[in-house]
Amino acid sequence: RPEFALEPGSIGEPLYTDIVTAIQEGISEGIASFKKTPKIIGGRYGLSSKEFTPAMVKGIFEEMKKEVPKNHFTIGINDDVTHTSISYDSDFSIEPADRTRAVFYGLGSDGTVGANKNSIKIIGEETDNHAQGYFVYDSRKAGALTISHLRFGPTPIHSTYLVNRANFVACHQFSFLERYDVLKTAQPGAVFLLNSSYSADEVWDYLPYSIQETIIEKKLRFYVIDAYKIAKEVGLGARINTIMQVCFFSLSKVIPIEKATK
Repeated sequence: RPEFALEPGSIGEPLYTDIVTAIQEGISEGIASFKKTPKIIGGRYGLSSKEFTPAMVKGIFEEMKKEVPKNHFTIGINDDVTHTSISYDSDFSIEPADRTRAVFYGLGSDGTVGANKNSIKIIGEETDNHAQGYFVYDSRKAGALTISHLRFGPTPIHSTYLVNRANFVACHQFSFLERYDVLKTAQPGAVFLLNSSYSADEVWDYLPYSIQETIIEKKLRFYVIDAYKIAKEVGLGARINTIMQVCFFSLSKVIPIEKATK
């Protein structure tokens, strides 16, 4: 894709050079709508597999307001070698407040992804809400990390990027707390649902310090359930997906729990 392709030694990215050439030729041939060459800057996004978010778009426009904006910039990474990065506010969001943004951390083959796909179907078909889902898999799939990014809301959803400010976070495996920063996307006041063999009275003492600190700093609403115990009691074995799905419907209130359980 020319908008972020890098050609070492070139005077700019392909799309940038195409636009500069077209404008210069238009002016020289007298067919351009302006007489003076406009200021043109170009840059790259998507480096290191970073997504291109509205916050980055805003950062680029803020850079363009400067008297001397940085040309041949990069955004989304901290370029500490050639120092071409431009800054942006990563907390900036354009998503409406009435939109449910949920992130689920599951284990491949535990049914988390299947349950979330089913949630999208239920909410999309049984309510007036619009629904969207993105799913991130580990290359090993079974037995490895899966991350589900779901959005639900009354207005059409056109967000072509993963959830970065979640108002609901669920961790289906307690061991993930030591290995991943599962609360990095949680916004202040979000719901945090944890599958844990420890009860609500004792789980706090077993949480990593970083998780405790984040829960306090962000004032998260913290809920615990022993989904494996319940799944075993009702004959589901290790498939905790249905248990956690009911918890999501109950806590998020995106759909009446009576309707969801039917």
